[in-house]
Amino acid sequence: QVHLVESGGGVVQPGDSVRLSCTASGGTESRFAMGWFRQAPGKEREFVATVSASGLSSSYAAFVKGRFTCSRDNAMNTNTVYLQMRNLKPEDTAVYYCAAATSPNVAIDQEEYEYWGQGTQVTVSA
Repeated sequence: QVHLVESGGGVVQPGDSVRLSCTASGGTESRFAMGWFRQAPGKEREFVATVSASGLSSSYAAFVKGRFTCSRDNAMNTNTVYLQMRNLKPEDTAVYYCAAATSPNVAIDQEEYEYWGQGTQVTVSA
């Protein structure tokens, strides 16, 4: 059973930067792609970014437009995925979820993910 815990959310101002972290434990999570999704109030959960098991490949939603970077640290005893977010906008306000996929390749569809964290709130407001 893979357990995912997100951290790093909070209240920031437009234009600020935030780095979210997701620590994985309990399984062979380093063998699988990891992803970030978000859900804004009243909206469906949507894909944000994904990184392959190796960390060499990543993919992003169109709305990211170069503002976010998804990376991972697969060092021994440290299975952590990061989402560095820059130039945040009010429309980035959402609960951000970390997820572990069922394959090592980058994954965009939610159906490709088996394990999910509880989410961390990011609020962008002046």
